[in-house]
Amino acid sequence: MIITKLVPAKKKLTLVYIDGEYAMKLDTQILFEECVKVGSVVDDDRLHDLIEKSEYKRAKEKSLWLLSQRDYSRKKLTEKLKAEASEDVCEKVCERMEEVGLLNDESYAKRLSHDLIHIKRLSTRGALYKLLEKGIDRELAEEVLSEFDTDPVEQLVEIIERKYSDKLADEKLRRRTVAALQRLGYSWSDIKAAIEKFEE
Repeated sequence: MIITKLVPAKKKLTLVYIDGEYAMKLDTQILFEECVKVGSVVDDDRLHDLIEKSEYKRAKEKSLWLLSQRDYSRKKLTEKLKAEASEDVCEKVCERMEEVGLLNDESYAKRLSHDLIHIKRLSTRGALYKLLEKGIDRELAEEVLSEFDTDPVEQLVEIIERKYSDKLADEKLRRRTVAALQRLGYSWSDIKAAIEKFEE
């Protein structure tokens, strides 16, 4: 097989034509580094190697950009990278991000749990749901949350004092308050206990 045409394209890609027909898009820099030019002879192994190197480079660049914006779990980062590369390449990129300390599910889960419980005031159950939603493994999420020694009733009393103290006298607003607290993941029994404690 012979490379018969190379056409520059958007996003630092090059259209590669083999034996007169369009074959694929590859990263322009990889083609340069691998000395691929019009007239180069390639076989299946060589093509596979070029594709993998191109995918790895682009997936790594995307992962670095994504992780510079915010934290990701390994699962969610892999999902984001799948548009750029095969599953094997995504795994290699994630492994590399872990090696250099940019990707760590445990530290991400701890930071996120702290924010969910102490800033957003979610219940442990509500925080667990959010961690799972972010791609954190259930076992790890439960282990991390077990380190937060929080009393749900005390948390609820604080939330009510800060945000809902003037809404409990009116029955309609009281129901809305209960619904809002349930959305944070608290059980009806804890909410009831907290309201009674607050009203005392």
